[in-house]
Amino acid sequence: MQRSTAVIYTLFFAGALAFVITHGGSEGRGAASAPPDAGPDAADADAAASPATAAAGDADAGSDAGAEGILQERGPEPAGRSDAGVTLLSGEAPPSLPAEAPKKVRFGVVLIQYRGAQGAAPTARSKDAALALARELAEVAKTDFKAAIEKGDKGSTDDLGYIPRGVLEPAPEYELFSLSKGGVSGPVDTPRGFWIARRIE
Repeated sequence: MQRSTAVIYTLFFAGALAFVITHGGSEGRGAASAPPDAGPDAADADAAASPATAAAGDADAGSDAGAEGILQERGPEPAGRSDAGVTLLSGEAPPSLPAEAPKKVRFGVVLIQYRGAQGAAPTARSKDAALALARELAEVAKTDFKAAIEKGDKGSTDDLGYIPRGVLEPAPEYELFSLSKGGVSGPVDTPRGFWIARRIE
């Protein structure tokens, strides 16, 4: 009885994760993105897709002064978001996966969020600062993935479980499914922020 209950919970969790990732990834596939003021329901859906929430603030957040000298918060950084998850950091579309690529993998991820990413706080770091940190943590992750996780944002974990092909956006899917067992990717942009992925199985 306990084993069947555990299997049911596992299947439910896997289905819910696949649903959330699929619907959360629609922005990277060219669907219209939610407006910056979409409200708490959109934030809740994004938080479910990636448990990451507030990230370290950027010193320049809120530094734009209005006509009367009142500080105004910067909104999300829409520029550059249209290709998050669709292209590699080089700007090129990811190649097709080879025939021998696995059908599903077990993986962990270091998450580095930035302003405008799904689930990121308005005070999150800029995309450029996030990319610099992601490159730094990618080097750490090659030798000590757990240390990189500790320096990543909330939502970073050494084991997210299994994910089948066809769920993630093209760029993170290519990076993840091209890794050998134990391999660690470089930074890859996703709608949720930069990922550094490690393939477990």
